[in-house]
Amino acid sequence: MAVAEHSWILTFSCQDRSGIVAAVTGCVAQADGFILDSQQYADLETGRFFMRLVFTGGDMHEALAEVAARFGFDWTLVPADHRPKVVIACSTTSHCLNDLLHRWSIGALPIDPVAVVSNHETLRGLAEWHGVPFHHLPVSAANRAEQERAMLQLFDASGAELLVLARYMQVLSPDLVAAVEGRCVNIHHSFLPSFKGAKPYHQAHARGVKLIGATAHFVTTALDEGPIIEQAAERVDHRATADEFIAIGRDIEAQVLARAVRWIAERRVLANGARTVVFR
Repeated sequence: MAVAEHSWILTFSCQDRSGIVAAVTGCVAQADGFILDSQQYADLETGRFFMRLVFTGGDMHEALAEVAARFGFDWTLVPADHRPKVVIACSTTSHCLNDLLHRWSIGALPIDPVAVVSNHETLRGLAEWHGVPFHHLPVSAANRAEQERAMLQLFDASGAELLVLARYMQVLSPDLVAAVEGRCVNIHHSFLPSFKGAKPYHQAHARGVKLIGATAHFVTTALDEGPIIEQAAERVDHRATADEFIAIGRDIEAQVLARAVRWIAERRVLANGARTVVFR
């Protein structure tokens, strides 16, 4: 959707009660604002209310702060053209990094990639071809804590809002996960927990799997079990080789990760405990 000039995106969640929508929309109306898009969801299981509102007008932080305080909002208000700074971490596999940088370069992904971080030199050329600074931070059991401190320092110093693990084949420590909680997204194949470890697509092929998929999720200390943002799957049959499994899987992983990153950048993803609310 094309967004008008001087427009804003308000997102919030709170305990559900009467009058929330009226208070928010009334606040916008009193300031001569104009609502462009509105989505809301009431979770009857948890009693939480979620809303995303796009509107035109002046800066309404002060007026909305009063409404937020009254209803106990967990909220953000940003200009609709805000492009979050993003650090992308990768290892040696290029498909997710290449897809993200390509989409960004053609204006299809509203982010500002400020750095690519890798434990290998393999993808330096790809990052630098796109004009994104590349940082080689090799890691081993002996220097893991030091390497993660360097990664976190880079993340903080750049003003990044999101850390994207684009097939970064390292398990983050609990300390690093805690430091980027709610600001780190990962992608993995959807065979888990069935096919763990090395060559999961070969394992799946050997078992005659009929569905190949991918999952994008927020990173938590529970490995590959954080709140899910997006998933997709594609059907395969007995004719597909292991290499074809891998090719299909890479395509799905890249697409799913790109959608998750775009939705986060557009403030469409709200945390809901172990789940997410995604206003598509």
